[in-house]
Amino acid sequence: MTCALVIDDHPIVLQGCRRLLEDAGVERVLEASTVLAGYRLFRREKPDVVIVDLALQGNGLSGLVLVRRLRMQDARTPILVFSMHGDPVIASRALEAGANGYVLKDTSSGALLEAFERVRRGQPYMSHDLALQVAMLGSRKTAPLADITPRELQTLSLLAEGKDYTHIADELGISYKTVANTCSALKAKLGATSLPELVRCSIQYLSTSPVGTTGRLRLM
Repeated sequence: MTCALVIDDHPIVLQGCRRLLEDAGVERVLEASTVLAGYRLFRREKPDVVIVDLALQGNGLSGLVLVRRLRMQDARTPILVFSMHGDPVIASRALEAGANGYVLKDTSSGALLEAFERVRRGQPYMSHDLALQVAMLGSRKTAPLADITPRELQTLSLLAEGKDYTHIADELGISYKTVANTCSALKAKLGATSLPELVRCSIQYLSTSPVGTTGRLRLM
């Protein structure tokens, strides 16, 4: 009996995934709408496949942290990322964190099922176009965000949401000075000469959707 765990904070997405998987013959579909609930279900139920959204808890990338924690907990369970973010850097980060597949939310139901079946059988999955973009990152030394650290990506994503230094410091649990120093490093890496220009870069590089992480997850 196949058991799938779907972790997404949108009820409609959860309902749609459940219906799609059950119609495809998956006997048991578990649902979680938060990082903590998903992690606890994973540890307790030991599903055969996990489908996880990256944008959990405030439209951030806390799902990326969750993927990393799940992989640390279990090295073998297939993890399929189901994301709205088509940026190859983000897809690459998901794979580095331990995901076996990456599929976009605007894909067809057939493609989602194909991705599910592929990772369930132990095979990797990514759309051809996105896979090419991810592969090109390694040969493009000047690729946007390619040299960004996880903390810098967190900060950049919160800038894209319109957060100031004080709010970013509170969100990430770090000092105001650390945020300022991180932004200075980001300006140098992205070629921005001012904070407004850095904010514009953050929106441009992270598409039109805000991409942030909480950086304060406690999974017990």
